[in-house]
Amino acid sequence: MPAPLLMLSATLLFALMALCVKLASSYYSPTEIVMYRGIVGVVFITVLARWRGVALATSVPSMHLWRGLLGVTSLTLWFFAISGLPLATAMTLNAMSSIWMAVYLMGGAVLLGGKAVDGRLVATVLVGFAGVACVLQPTFHQAQLIWGLAGLGSGLIASMAYLTVTALGRAGEPELRVVFYFSVASVLAGAGLSLGTGTPWRLEGHTFKGLALLLGVGLTATLAQVMLTAAYARGKLLVNACLNYCGIAFSALLGWAVFQERPGWLASAGILLIVAAGLAATLLRAQVTQQSKDIQPDRHE
Repeated sequence: MPAPLLMLSATLLFALMALCVKLASSYYSPTEIVMYRGIVGVVFITVLARWRGVALATSVPSMHLWRGLLGVTSLTLWFFAISGLPLATAMTLNAMSSIWMAVYLMGGAVLLGGKAVDGRLVATVLVGFAGVACVLQPTFHQAQLIWGLAGLGSGLIASMAYLTVTALGRAGEPELRVVFYFSVASVLAGAGLSLGTGTPWRLEGHTFKGLALLLGVGLTATLAQVMLTAAYARGKLLVNACLNYCGIAFSALLGWAVFQERPGWLASAGILLIVAAGLAATLLRAQVTQQSKDIQPDRHE
């Protein structure tokens, strides 16, 4: 499957996952949903890995542990945000990860004492946070601020998780193995957090609708993650980044169709600002990466 189609499919599946999470929140806590999402992922990836002949044993367990810790924290915050915010808003705040990457680049330039911070990066970050202010402003009037901050935190931690995924790729870990250990971490952390927060997971008392929604969360999330990883491996970074924001449009349509959610003009303007800043941050990050490669000495000299 071509990379653009993989990316579009992944964004649609993530939007459907968010819909299932929001519906499942009427039956389960966010930590329970994380746990069951992990269970479905473990089973699915185990079967797929055996079919493809991919070994799941790893030589870098500490890297997977760190990736799992960051990823599960981000996922739990995101699921909590989805339960209390419009779908498009929750999806947009989680998509702030590209802008947080720009913040890291700025911070790295300052700490390393290199060249002056790129003014374009500063402008990108400012535009992104102006978008956040527009998106979060309505939540003050709707008592949704705690969910808004959770969504913002999920994007921040997700950006750190993406860095660990990149490191795992450089270490030679195949995408199925990365997704497998993330799913294992989801099971363990979701179960532990559910018990620790007084919402113990249940093995009985489920309804057919509740189980169907949990299965939907697990399948859509796992398939989307595999497709997303494959798209970034095959396609161009900027094209993938552009298509990735289609997930916000899909979420807005699903939120309107199922929950009659209609973001106001201010929130809509904020979403557009965040998308524009995210695309600009991705482009600038790609340029910085290419420049660092260009100045490396030729190994054949």
